[in-house]
Order: sequence, then structure tokens, then C-alpha cells
Amino acid sequence: MGRIVVGVDGSDGSCQALAWAVEEARLRDARLDVVHAWHEPYVGGYPYTLVSYDPRDWEASARQLLHELLAEVDTGGVTVERIVVHDLAARALIEAAKGADLVVVGTRGRGGFSGLLLGSVSSHVVHHAPCPTVVVRNGE
Repeated sequence: MGRIVVGVDGSDGSCQALAWAVEEARLRDARLDVVHAWHEPYVGGYPYTLVSYDPRDWEASARQLLHELLAEVDTGGVTVERIVVHDLAARALIEAAKGADLVVVGTRGRGGFSGLLLGSVSSHVVHHAPCPTVVVRNGE
């Protein structure tokens, strides 16, 4: 196996997916692409906001989050590529998975519908990924 892609967003599910993907990459001697996608939050139809923001701040926060998540996992013996993308998570993962041998996601991310078995991103990736997909269940 040559390349594994895993999506992370800081949720418990994505942290478990990251840990699983690191071990799988170690077993398969594969490169691990760790993808974190970010985008500006939707501001309810108002063309102007009272708070100004700089997209570079959002990207810097995304890079910092990715750095912190990887610091929590022993990646020894695994080649890790850090990928921060300005895009929707599902689209970014499907794009990153092109040419990959495997894509890994958690069951649920940071979305608001906690009762669902799969979150919208993991569901979309399962249905549209160009390679096999592993969904790591929370707590297992």
C-alpha cells in the first residue's frame, strides 16, 4: 500500500480515525496524508458582518489545530504529509483520496446532529471516494 488519507477536524471521532490511520500506515509502510479542511463560517445571509476577519487567521488556526492533533499521536516510522485545505471537508477528502489506496474518516465530526450514525462528511466520503474507505467508529 502506498498512500492513506485521513480527515481530521479535532473531534473525538477524527482523533480516533487519525490514530487508526497512523497504525495502518505503519503496518503497510504507507505514507499518511492528514487532511484538515477549513472554510469561513456562514453568517446568516448578511452581506456584511460586524466582526472583520482575515482568512489568513482561519488558515493559521487550521494549521495550528493540525499540528496539535499530530502531536498527540506517535507517528514514529510513518511518513506524514500535513494538508490544510480551504474547502468543504467532504470535497477536500474526496480530492485528496484521488490516487490513494485508502481513505479513513471518523463516524461523526463536529456537526450538530449527534444522534446520526454517520455525519454528513463521512457519509459523503463513503459514497463518493475514489478508493476504499474505512469509517472508524467512536469509542472503538
